[in-house]
Amino acid sequence: MTDIDDDEIDFEIDPEDLGSTPVEQAPSEQLSLLVNDLHVSYRVFGAKKVGHGPGQKTSLLGRLARRGAADPPVREVKAVRGISFAARHGEAIGIIGVNGSGKSTLLRAIAGLVPPAAGTVHVASNPSLLGVNAVLMKDLTGERNIMIGALANGLTIEETRERYQEIVDFAEIGDFVNLPMKAYSSGMGARLRFAISASAVPDILMIDEALATGDAHFRAKSKARMDEIRQSAGTVFLVSHSLATVQSMCTRVLWVHEGKLVMDGDPREVCQTYKEYVHAKNALRKKAAATGGTSAP
Repeated sequence: MTDIDDDEIDFEIDPEDLGSTPVEQAPSEQLSLLVNDLHVSYRVFGAKKVGHGPGQKTSLLGRLARRGAADPPVREVKAVRGISFAARHGEAIGIIGVNGSGKSTLLRAIAGLVPPAAGTVHVASNPSLLGVNAVLMKDLTGERNIMIGALANGLTIEETRERYQEIVDFAEIGDFVNLPMKAYSSGMGARLRFAISASAVPDILMIDEALATGDAHFRAKSKARMDEIRQSAGTVFLVSHSLATVQSMCTRVLWVHEGKLVMDGDPREVCQTYKEYVHAKNALRKKAAATGGTSAP
């Protein structure tokens, strides 16, 4: 494991999930996804120089072409730095790490929504990223969003109509399905996104913090649905800050930190190591605050 340091720790455990038993292993030998030395960078325009990111300026000719206008500073942010791993059909893979570690960017790169700066991503089928494939438009009703989202996930019009009531019942939104999405609570929106994304039984389903607003009952339903997808030789990715949720739903965990893959392995082992790191880091901060100094790297 590499040396790591943070400016921010985000860590929580759901008490209602602590008694959950680990999900049974059911991966096959067939690969569903291969990530090879993946790098993803963002160029932030008009931002002040922060940390070690150097600002970039255009040439004198370029400035003259812009009639002497001042150049906005440009900073490059390396969100993913050299991550490599392989996923097999039937695996449920959790991704953990503090805020800003690159978890969500990694999922978006796998889904093809963010172009890699270097490296490659190979998938056996089109991934379904929860909240992206199932696009929810606030001005449209839940009914219209279900139709659009299901079609975007590859279902036909007939299949969407057949599964419409199943999606409504799973999301537990009742008569709100006839109201605009802007009238929904964050929990209702999250449940509907999950229900739409999982309706097509995708080969690769990626969930980014979608279960954070659900109660224990909905998490149990979501876990059962994820198990169904895995049993159908699908692969599930789950990004979450809740270690208990990850341990109860995943067969494998990736710990991402500062864009790098720190640890990859058994959910209990990886989560325990991450938990110890968080506690150690918090202890250093408390000690530094008490002495008026700064925490050690």
